[in-house]
Amino acid sequence: MNTQIDTSWVITGAGAVAVIGETLTEFFAALCAGRSGVAEIQRFATHDYRTHHGYPRDNSGPDTTAYATRLLVQSVAEAMAQARLDDLTGIPVIIGTGLREFRSVELAWQAGPAGGSPDLDFGPALRDRFGCAEVHTVSNACAASLHALGMAEDLLALDRADTVVVAGVDTIAVSMFAALDLVQPPMEELRPFDARHKGVLMGDGAAAIVLGRGGAARAVLRGVGISCDAGHVTAPDPGGIVAAMHDAHRRAGVRPADVDLVLAHGTGTALNDAAEATALTEVFGATQPVVTAIKAMTGHTSGSSGLLSLVAAIESLHTGSVPAIPDLAILIDEAKPLRLATAPIESADLRVAQVNSFGFGGVNAVAIVERVA
Repeated sequence: MNTQIDTSWVITGAGAVAVIGETLTEFFAALCAGRSGVAEIQRFATHDYRTHHGYPRDNSGPDTTAYATRLLVQSVAEAMAQARLDDLTGIPVIIGTGLREFRSVELAWQAGPAGGSPDLDFGPALRDRFGCAEVHTVSNACAASLHALGMAEDLLALDRADTVVVAGVDTIAVSMFAALDLVQPPMEELRPFDARHKGVLMGDGAAAIVLGRGGAARAVLRGVGISCDAGHVTAPDPGGIVAAMHDAHRRAGVRPADVDLVLAHGTGTALNDAAEATALTEVFGATQPVVTAIKAMTGHTSGSSGLLSLVAAIESLHTGSVPAIPDLAILIDEAKPLRLATAPIESADLRVAQVNSFGFGGVNAVAIVERVA
């Protein structure tokens, strides 16, 4: 990672698609309204599992291959339109994903030899649609899209590019659905920081931003901090999370007291929520910013979740509106020192936002964005 402190890059466009919205505007309005996209999954059979719910977009249609690619292209197109880019000739694209087109692999296996081989590379679709010749894919678990953001920051700092498109995408795959079903009780909703939480439910989602040296800015990226503590295969380590936050603040040239809003990782799992709340308490102390989390409405969109939270943070900075954590009633003990958004906030004076994203193996990433003055 680039070690230069207080270097800023301009975000000129953003796009998002998830179960609760087909565009960034729809997505953010649904977040502010507290609308949850949780539903019983229809597009593949769940009768063999204890849990039958998730956050699936396009739930009633046929289950088809290249679904993640289509969501990726949709979010990139929206970000490009907002940034007034006609094509991506000469512009690198860095994509963060946990599962890539894994659902396509499952469908091809089910179809047998007649199903052919699915295209697992996002590059051809981006090249055909946008003329992009340089595509990098980062598969760093649930922190993948913020790791991709950190790589984009490096490309700009090293003068390897003037503009970079950063994206994240993931869709629900049966294998991940089944793996989660084995380790958590039946559940119908995801509850971040709530003592009633039972675990995580997966969701479909994609997000993209255009990042560069100049232009009409939606927000400014101040810095991305990263740590890899390797403390445990699946359990998060508060120390590693604290290290990523400190790294982000150092690179951004901000103090904890400068941060007005945190978009938490907030997976609704006992270990993540406790570790994240403990880390936030240690880093921010008595100057706690407002903390919210969006996965109760979107589900856990794996590698794209960090960037979905980032574009939500950008909209909060732009509008002054902060989505609440829906139906947050009984706080876990570790979250009691936090200023959790239990009700929507409007017309807030927000200048700096922090976005948290953590993955298996202690892969942690934290981004700092600032409102355009």
